[in-house]
Amino acid sequence: MTRFDLSQLTDAKWTFSTRRVDRAVVAAGDTAFDQARPGDLILAHVAELGQHKRVQLTSGRPSFIYPGDAVVLACGARYAPDQFEGIAEIDANGADLLAGGGCIGRMVARNSRVRAATRLIPAARLLDDAGQPVNLERFALQNTTRAQDIPVIAVLGTAMNSGKTLATAQLALGLRRAGYRVAALKGTGTGAFGDYNEYADTGAHLVADFTDAGMVTTFHEPLARVKQGMDRLLHHAAENRCDIAVMEIADGLFQRETAQIIADPAFQARISGLLFACGDAVAAAGGVAELARHGLRPDALTGIVSCSPMAVAEAEAATGVTVLRKEDLADPAEANTFALRALPDLRHSA
Repeated sequence: MTRFDLSQLTDAKWTFSTRRVDRAVVAAGDTAFDQARPGDLILAHVAELGQHKRVQLTSGRPSFIYPGDAVVLACGARYAPDQFEGIAEIDANGADLLAGGGCIGRMVARNSRVRAATRLIPAARLLDDAGQPVNLERFALQNTTRAQDIPVIAVLGTAMNSGKTLATAQLALGLRRAGYRVAALKGTGTGAFGDYNEYADTGAHLVADFTDAGMVTTFHEPLARVKQGMDRLLHHAAENRCDIAVMEIADGLFQRETAQIIADPAFQARISGLLFACGDAVAAAGGVAELARHGLRPDALTGIVSCSPMAVAEAEAATGVTVLRKEDLADPAEANTFALRALPDLRHSA
């Protein structure tokens, strides 16, 4: 444990993933980076700009970064086929900015269409006055083992950028307009304010994601912890008197944690409705077939496929499942109809 100049933290750019942290608990630091575990806070300096030229601040705005800038991030992994795969491992000689929301680790693979990761030089693993690492889990929503009866509509998709976040936001908007108290939640992924802010812009009564459950990312986390995190979010929504939750599950059906979640009997029993986002009719057919293999069937399709009337006709013919456009999801009458179809026991609380 090393005492260091705490003014470095005052001048540093604290990233989105650290937004729940009480900075007053930071009293010291060490350089035992080989002992860093997911969620540990790391003070680092920008060495060389790559794919990410900005970070997302706790204030909710992006900030350009420059070589020499001090940044506070959380150690974590990342799975993003459009960008990087990375693991929660930090080398004192240099680490990678895996996500602009504040995830530092080691890049192991990248999409050839993007630049190499921005390089960071770790300066300290942050510690409290007892010499313990300051970890995001310490500031998470309260853990609970109580079952929550709040109805949940899950939003799944074929891959990144298939339209899951837009669908989650638009359905939350439609349900709010219909008079429900709505929680817009993101159950898995890598911490970033883009999805969070898009949910918040709908006027949802409660917005939260897995960072509120103490994880900078759910990639490489055990299924039990991911499920516990989702339970924390739903407990929080219920405590805030929400009538219904719309929860996005990141990435595609074959991503490791997503595949584990949809195969989990407890998750299947917990959700009352399912919206599936996809890019075209072939993706719709493949996704519906994969979900059927797990005993699931979406109540509706949506996403990029819904932009084309021809693709809509093909998808509906191939799957027998209705396709809803973003305008449909945001329409209070359609959203209410969808909710009552997916959740026959739900009573309108307006």
